[in-house]
Amino acid sequence: KETEAQPAIMSSEVEETMRRIIKHVGVKDVILTDKEAKLIFHETNTNMTNQDAQKYASNLAQLTTQARSVVRDLDPQNDLSFFRIRSKKHEIMVAPDKDFLLMVVQNPSAEESK
Repeated sequence: KETEAQPAIMSSEVEETMRRIIKHVGVKDVILTDKEAKLIFHETNTNMTNQDAQKYASNLAQLTTQARSVVRDLDPQNDLSFFRIRSKKHEIMVAPDKDFLLMVVQNPSAEESK
């Protein structure tokens, strides 16, 4: 499932990378948003809707802002480059960029069950 309108900023190379990520063992969803947390791309191996993906994006964008503030408060010369949240059901990896936010939701026990 993808968003209904993919902006021109979504190059075929980026799109191919997103499709490669979703094929990794345990990966459930790949979500890409702009800096305002507006959904640009959503690929899923589950029944996550675009509405659910937008909810993840909005919440994780807020958490990213807070995490970035913590990193900068501790060291003003530093910046947040990546963070991971692990729960019993999911592991969410977030890679913030100046203009985009990449989120990957995966099954945390997928690799352990190989």
